[in-house]
Amino acid sequence: MAKAIMIQGTMSNAGKSLLAAGLCRIFRQDGYRVAPFKSQNMALNSFITEEGLEMGRAQVMQAEAAGIKPSVLMNPILLKPTNDTGSQVIVNGEVLGTMDAREYFAYKPKLFPDVMKAYHTLAEEYDIIVIEGAGSPAEINLKRDDIVNMGMAKRAGAPVLLVGDIDRGGVFAQLVGTVALLEEDEKSLVKGLIINKFRGDKTILDPGVKMLEKMADIPVVGVAPYLNIQVEDEDSLTERFSFRGEVGLIDLAVIRVPRISNFTDFNPFESMPGVTVRYVGSVRELGDPDMILLPGTKNTMEDLLWMRENGLEAAVLKAAAAGKVIFGICGGYQMLGERLSDPEHVEAGGTVRGMGLLPMETVFAAEKTRTRVTGIFGKVDGALAGLSDIPVEGYEIHMGETTGKDGVCSMTAIEDFVQRDGVKPDGGQKGNVYGTYIHGVFDREEVAKAVVRGLGRQKGIDTEHITGVDFRAFKESQYDILAEALRKHLDMKKIYEILEAGV
Repeated sequence: MAKAIMIQGTMSNAGKSLLAAGLCRIFRQDGYRVAPFKSQNMALNSFITEEGLEMGRAQVMQAEAAGIKPSVLMNPILLKPTNDTGSQVIVNGEVLGTMDAREYFAYKPKLFPDVMKAYHTLAEEYDIIVIEGAGSPAEINLKRDDIVNMGMAKRAGAPVLLVGDIDRGGVFAQLVGTVALLEEDEKSLVKGLIINKFRGDKTILDPGVKMLEKMADIPVVGVAPYLNIQVEDEDSLTERFSFRGEVGLIDLAVIRVPRISNFTDFNPFESMPGVTVRYVGSVRELGDPDMILLPGTKNTMEDLLWMRENGLEAAVLKAAAAGKVIFGICGGYQMLGERLSDPEHVEAGGTVRGMGLLPMETVFAAEKTRTRVTGIFGKVDGALAGLSDIPVEGYEIHMGETTGKDGVCSMTAIEDFVQRDGVKPDGGQKGNVYGTYIHGVFDREEVAKAVVRGLGRQKGIDTEHITGVDFRAFKESQYDILAEALRKHLDMKKIYEILEAGV
């Protein structure tokens, strides 16, 4: 059986996912077979495996760092929030149902056999399992029947490294307070502390580190710097949503709807020099972008109504009428149609008028489409005509079926990886409005480059010097940079000792 080590945090977004990915890459570089694991993940960013099963993208990112294929064994439970109090519950990659918080809390103990079966299957195949916790282990109201923090550490026999976020302030109180709220058997599992996201002169921090070790009676195994590593974020706490820089030659605006999902679709553009990706939640923030992107969402109809109420829909329609490029993916694509119907109450039920930019209608169905796809762009017109005949690949996750009418042109022909049921049309285009169900549509270098150059031509500027990147190769380089930084700032000798000693 594999040895295990667990990364827990004092709060959400303390940096657990990135540190776990970094350890996965370090262990892989050191010759070990390593896999990530998170028993329960709550996020709207999800991924479809080659088997057509759904899992959280954080564990996909960590699997990439480990150099292995993503598997739902790495994330047996995925919760996708549908509103402030409820979530769609996905177990072993399949939709179990939608539950409110209290209902799920009562049902959760029944899922531990699934969690441990997935974990033990991984542990039989790998040398090391890097386990990630969720939120904080000191949420005293949620400790009963815990399956993701100390409850998981106990069952896996995993020593814990507790991470605090100094960038948000109060890191010593975070770490000491978290340890103080743990039961004695839980506290004994914490073998090391990590201060994360540090900026500045570490020598100024050193006296505090010594006091922290004395007060917590646990060694500090590293002070990790604030790292500008471009890998995929897990959820809406991402710092990508807070744009503070100058707008580049090409300005892309992503509508930040309340239930935004799979915003990782737009990451490839961020690595292109001269291209800016901004996430906007109001008309004031929108400005005058070169392309407006409507992202995926867990609540298409409600998020469309949100845009309608705050004026963003009107702003998008005005931009489309002025000739700006509008591009929708998944839920954003559905919004572009004339009507959205929900006869089975998959979302809120009823019928909602769409934006009317594409002549098509969407009907929501109870069965979710989950599949990886590959295909090719057909004849694309307008500013993005350069997409024509370029190969495309990605995956679909959606509850609705969209039917086009006269006047809408299919954008791509795709082959279903799972069903192997031949070629089918996907997406639609009319004038300067484009849409597709394919997540990851921009991941290929040729696709992202064709989009940027098309926008440049429409704008009347030369963008030939803006090169695309091989996004997969780019991510590999980022994992190596991450591992190198962590080797420098973490006591890897001590971490290996903790790993070997276990609990």
